[in-house]
Amino acid sequence: MATLRAMKHAIRSLAPRVLDASSLARQLHASPGSKKIVGVFYKANEYAAMNPNFFGCAEGSLGIREWLESQGHQYIVTDDKEGPNCELEKHIPDLHVLISTPFHPAYVTAERIKKAKNLQLLLTAGIGSDHIDLKAAAEAGLTVAEVTGSNVVSVAEDELLRILILVRNFLPGYHQVIKGEWNVAAIAYRAYDLEGKTVGTVGAGRIGKLLLQRLKPFNCNLLYHDRLKMEPQLEKDIGAKFEEDLDAMLPKCDIVVINMPLTEKTRGMFNKDKIAKMKKGVLIVNNARGAIMDTQAVADACSSGHIAGYSGDVWYPQPAPKDHPWRYMPNHAMTPHISGTTIDAQLRYAAGTKDMLDKYFKGEDFPPQNYIVKEGKLASQYL
Repeated sequence: MATLRAMKHAIRSLAPRVLDASSLARQLHASPGSKKIVGVFYKANEYAAMNPNFFGCAEGSLGIREWLESQGHQYIVTDDKEGPNCELEKHIPDLHVLISTPFHPAYVTAERIKKAKNLQLLLTAGIGSDHIDLKAAAEAGLTVAEVTGSNVVSVAEDELLRILILVRNFLPGYHQVIKGEWNVAAIAYRAYDLEGKTVGTVGAGRIGKLLLQRLKPFNCNLLYHDRLKMEPQLEKDIGAKFEEDLDAMLPKCDIVVINMPLTEKTRGMFNKDKIAKMKKGVLIVNNARGAIMDTQAVADACSSGHIAGYSGDVWYPQPAPKDHPWRYMPNHAMTPHISGTTIDAQLRYAAGTKDMLDKYFKGEDFPPQNYIVKEGKLASQYL
């Protein structure tokens, strides 16, 4: 609770400041005057009033409305983001800042960027800015930034939860109970211990490292594939082994966890051929991005039994349509995109978004790790 209070205080503690026009660099930061800021967040409806720290929804608006409006800025928040007649589209031509989240992403296409004549800054309240056409943003001279690190703990914890749900065959047991059934054999025939299993993470950035650290007490065989090798001491402390060749790592794994960003190189990476390289009966957890997977290839492999269980909270597109094949494939434990939007994470990414807006108004640089596009250059993970 002390942590929650501290994060809540951080969001509300930045006092209004007078803009200093001489310090504002137009190409990266705010030009003088009132700004039109648009936020796109999921609507919480009756749940919005159930927690005073529920800042990540449209009703909570990141807890920054009063602060922004006290400085003379216009702050418009909507959940309506799709189609030519949506609310977001009405504001594209004259907005200065667009804030979105990975949980209810506003897809910023090259077409929208072209229409947005006043746009200067694209902020992701959370981690992962692949809903933006980053190449088009760079070419237009826009700044794209996110709240790096804000929900890495939240996502890593959720990944561990999903691994256990799949390994222990938890969901069929839960469904039996709510249906009034009782059949131990129907659960036990494919329930296992996590101890002794080989778990490989594809990507070992902040989230991947945290997951491996959390898996260590389970006495698993831990593997990781990444473009960068861990520091030797951290690798030793975790007890993970680096696998330079992804195709060589996949057949070794009982469980594969996807922890890489969505880029042009990783889009559709896990297609029919890549999945075929995994051992029969593999379990897959993907809280990274849905578009890294070939949607139909995953559904087919679950139906054939080659994938014994698939769990994640990421889809493409989002929200997922009602006829999305992952909703109906066997042996899945899918949810809406929830892993990184816990209340604790919301407090962190709301505070981080406010801090970057404050720096934007004052013409100051953001923390270097937050930049995804700066001065026409993309962050290394998106190259």
